[in-house]
Amino acid sequence: MSKLSVLSELWDFMKVRKKWWLLPIIFFLVILGGLIILTQGSALAPFIYAIF
Repeated sequence: MSKLSVLSELWDFMKVRKKWWLLPIIFFLVILGGLIILTQGSALAPFIYAIF
């Protein structure tokens, strides 16, 4: 199963079931995950982890 099909199924689920409140949660999790991945090897990482 490709990543694109998972995103497509998630979008179809939200459209059909009217679960639009999931969109901000998913957006926040993606941003947080990207922030952790990007700062993992940098000197900024301890400050980011201290915030959360």
